[in-house]
Amino acid sequence: MSRILGIDPGTRRCGVAITDSAQTMAFPRPALDAGELFIKKLTELIEEEFVGSIVIGRPISLSGNETQSTEVADLLFEAIKVAFPAFLVVQWDERLTTLEAQKSLSGAGMKAKNHREHIDSAAAVIMLQNYIDALPSA
Repeated sequence: MSRILGIDPGTRRCGVAITDSAQTMAFPRPALDAGELFIKKLTELIEEEFVGSIVIGRPISLSGNETQSTEVADLLFEAIKVAFPAFLVVQWDERLTTLEAQKSLSGAGMKAKNHREHIDSAAAVIMLQNYIDALPSA
């Protein structure tokens, strides 16, 4: 079974997570710079990890309204659909994942000053795990 790649979109960095081959658990990968080489780096990661589908976080406010971050995520979603037309590419609600990731990192004993390099991928893990937990059991 192929793996599922999760992306937590950002303007500077995109957090990345990948499931195990059974698609039951999500694991962090280093965040990718959101610059001009993003699709190239993403392609390399997809090939290395045998990815078959992609889940992109879609941040919306607690009230359900779209934000500036929603627009960034929607643009990334469209770009990835174009770059990987053979893949299932879906968006998934990522409300509160960054806050949950911060709490998780703090709970694991990581100092707040070290959160920055891990927070994006930690949020991607939470979002991707929520997605796979919602999938119907085979």
